[in-house]
Amino acid sequence: MQDAAAPDELVRTLSADRSVSVRVLVATRLVREATRRHRTSPTASVALGRALMGALLLASETQDGERVQVRIRGDGPLGPITVTASSAGDVRGYAAHPEANPPPRGERLDVARAVGLGALLVERNHPSWKQPYSGIVPLVSGEIAKDLAHYLLESEQKPSAVALGVQLGPDAEVTAAGGYLVQKLPDASDGALEVIERRVQALLEPSQLLRAGASADRLVDRLLGGLGSDEVGRIEPRFHCPCSIERVRRALVLLGPDELADIAAKGETLEVRCEFCAELYHLAGDEVARLLV
Repeated sequence: MQDAAAPDELVRTLSADRSVSVRVLVATRLVREATRRHRTSPTASVALGRALMGALLLASETQDGERVQVRIRGDGPLGPITVTASSAGDVRGYAAHPEANPPPRGERLDVARAVGLGALLVERNHPSWKQPYSGIVPLVSGEIAKDLAHYLLESEQKPSAVALGVQLGPDAEVTAAGGYLVQKLPDASDGALEVIERRVQALLEPSQLLRAGASADRLVDRLLGGLGSDEVGRIEPRFHCPCSIERVRRALVLLGPDELADIAAKGETLEVRCEFCAELYHLAGDEVARLLV
């Protein structure tokens, strides 16, 4: 079994002939952190974990400073899932109803039912751009990996294979989480694509391989095989939210002086919860009053 203390890792690689791009992600710790914070049900843990990893894989091909937001607007009991990720490997996100846990389908958690059908929206943004790039496609499965592959093909014209997996232990804690994104590059040869297609079809779910002890580098080898690889980059992703008490204070100012005065007059401690990371912030009545100055 994968060492629970082992660092998460995202490896970006090209085949030796530069015809195929491969990104492999190990994200056990960050998915475990997200599910702990949001107190997710088993099904929600898997769905949110897949969404977090999918956004990270999309962000891994972006320019420095670029951010990607993935919104999964399904009609299932989980409600909308929103995730943001950066090219530096920071990711955060939440499901609207993390307690939702529909009955399993056979021996598998029914993620597709929990997510439902609807739309997948992806927005890419960079500080230097005048406006973000956004795309929207229908959800085709609710399993998230297939939906992201569908988005990449239809909205960005990038034929891709996407796999995302989250394994849970007997106590429903995340024991392994990982995924990969394989994309055809413009000069890909038919032979290289055939090798990749065979290997993707034969490969077990990435989380199963990680739980059995595989590393990110081992997954790269399993995917590329005889094609060889050139390492492009390696980063350590993390679940990270930039919220802070200062941001909470700035947000409260937007309520306006009348509402702030009313809150301060009651003298009660105000509790504010960050949607993205579930961090709780408390402001006493006198702290709220100081915002009026």
